[in-house]
Amino acid sequence: MKKIDAELGKVREEIDSIDTSLQELLNKRAGLALKIGDIKQSVGGEKEPVYYRPEREAQILARLQKNNQGPLSNADMARLFREIISCCLNLEQPLTVAYLGPSGTYTEAAAVKQFGQFAKTVASPSINEVFRQVEVGRAQYGVVPVENSTEGMVNHTLDCFVDSKLSICAEIELPIHHAFLISRDTSLEDITKIVSHPQSLAQCRRWLDENFLEVPRVAANTNAEAAMMASTEKGVAAIAGEVAADRYDLNILETNIEDYSDNKTRFLVLGNQVVELSGNDKTSILVSCQNEPGALFNVLEPFSRHGISLTRLETRPAKSGDWSYIFFIDFDGHQSERSVQAVLEEISAVAMEVRLLGSYPQAIV
Repeated sequence: MKKIDAELGKVREEIDSIDTSLQELLNKRAGLALKIGDIKQSVGGEKEPVYYRPEREAQILARLQKNNQGPLSNADMARLFREIISCCLNLEQPLTVAYLGPSGTYTEAAAVKQFGQFAKTVASPSINEVFRQVEVGRAQYGVVPVENSTEGMVNHTLDCFVDSKLSICAEIELPIHHAFLISRDTSLEDITKIVSHPQSLAQCRRWLDENFLEVPRVAANTNAEAAMMASTEKGVAAIAGEVAADRYDLNILETNIEDYSDNKTRFLVLGNQVVELSGNDKTSILVSCQNEPGALFNVLEPFSRHGISLTRLETRPAKSGDWSYIFFIDFDGHQSERSVQAVLEEISAVAMEVRLLGSYPQAIV
């Protein structure tokens, strides 16, 4: 026993020594972050300095993951350094980030994943309101859902881009795992309805059919709203994340009830800045075309000719009422690259309107 205690004591001394070194290095990094802030402030000019640089963060995380030798996983390493970056950025400029609320939504989790615990996150009641909070300057950035891997696009987000001048600054991918939740005074026999966001209900269709086929399913604006209802109304069950269960003091009856285990949702970060090249980027554009034969072909053909991969093409009806359509297109590359510039010029020559929504780093694990 004495031998084991001696070995443990030696290892713990080594850990204490490393912790002291880490503390010194972290404070040194924080000091350099403050120095960068001072340099940006000294430049002056009419525009406010840009402190949040998603392309720089993406480069840091990609380099750390490439050099990682374990035993920490790449995902854990990225999460750890996200918080270090978040802390240092908070010293330069405290950030306010609006997200689709209420508290406990997956969108809040995505905002925390991207900006860390040191950013101030503020819940908004709708996707429109997230856009508005950023447009009027109450938040520097906003986070909204845009796409689910099994249920497709969030059309409301796409429609908001039509009237907004905000840019996409970053994207976030979040694994989605649903739980079945009830209040502490509700039993299985008491359940009279199951509430969740329509996409979540669809993502759990198979499990619901097997276990609660006869129970009505009711749509809510968000999963967190469904959890809130379950916490106040007896007989209501909710489908939401485990974070919502903790937030609203609910019992978790079952976890991971989604039909597909690799279910993910993609989120976008909204802002008012042009994001520089990171080296692994994606660009989003909005294209409006005349309702005529070959219009879509004329838009898509330049991508093939210039060797640019499309990652997403979505169609939304224009508000003009003449059966014309707006296309939302995501593709690999950055607006500063020559091939991308050539494609945008060619599309502009055949389309009614081409609006650049932003170039931004592809999601980091």
